[in-house]
Amino acid sequence: MLILNINEIKSHFSNCLAKVGDGETVIVCKRNVPVAEIKRITARPAQKRPIGLAGKEYPDFQINDAFFEPLPDEIVSAFYGEKS
Repeated sequence: MLILNINEIKSHFSNCLAKVGDGETVIVCKRNVPVAEIKRITARPAQKRPIGLAGKEYPDFQINDAFFEPLPDEIVSAFYGEKS
């Protein structure tokens, strides 16, 4: 982990980015007080994630009909921070 002040980063920006590219984290400081962090971005997957994997991996998977019934009033009230 590198800890650098803003003017050091401005002077050596390409070197800082090279270190970040190698997986190192750079802490950005303003007058020796940390204010930001520069990290490497993880690569995005090459393909989109498929939808509906449960059907392939778990062919016996079923959702109970009770799942679609409305919640009891006291639970709905709790979601809104109300006392029942």
